[in-house]
Amino acid sequence: MKRREIYSAAGLMEYISEVGFLPLLAGGIAGFSAEEAVTDDCRYVVLPDGGWDWPLWKWKGEIVTEGDCVYGKFFGGKAGFISRRWWPDFCNYRRSRHPRPEEGTIEEAILTTLGQQGSLITRQLRAACGFDGPKMRSRFDSYVTRLQMGCHIVTEDFVYPTDRHGREYGWGWSLLTTPEALLGHQACTTQRTPQQSHDRMAEHLRQLLPQATDRQIEAIIG
Repeated sequence: MKRREIYSAAGLMEYISEVGFLPLLAGGIAGFSAEEAVTDDCRYVVLPDGGWDWPLWKWKGEIVTEGDCVYGKFFGGKAGFISRRWWPDFCNYRRSRHPRPEEGTIEEAILTTLGQQGSLITRQLRAACGFDGPKMRSRFDSYVTRLQMGCHIVTEDFVYPTDRHGREYGWGWSLLTTPEALLGHQACTTQRTPQQSHDRMAEHLRQLLPQATDRQIEAIIG
């Protein structure tokens, strides 16, 4: 992939719509990430006063709420974007590999709770599911990540704490929901079989990433 000189959230939204699949941070395929697509000025930088600035990170909420894409931990447990044009196929294939959890499992309880509440930040969802012990955070987060990998949970927006002046600060918390609640049931389905969805995505990704190996392509598709 050729590096783009993207310097705004709007530019990145257009790019995501064009490529269809885009991890947030750099990984195994050179150039295949939002981090590598933006200009140097939009990357993470430590400020002289010890603070930080990262325009790309700050764009996430705007892109998720206004862009034509879906955001979640879709790529090997790492975050990224899927355009809505490709979401039905991606969701179709991933759910064939990771079907809805069986009744009585922790994952099923998480989905049921989220379905009843509509949307919750991770710590609220964790408390609602009874995972409020001192050593349960990482265990719970692993369940949520697996559900995102299976396209059962996505990020609706980001919530930030505010200081006494009403200014947002920190890294923000993901506001989680189900794809059906966010997009509607029809946007999460296709008439294609899972294998047809797989083959369609694979063909697109091979054209997009001619330098990628078959194994890397399969890792994206999941």
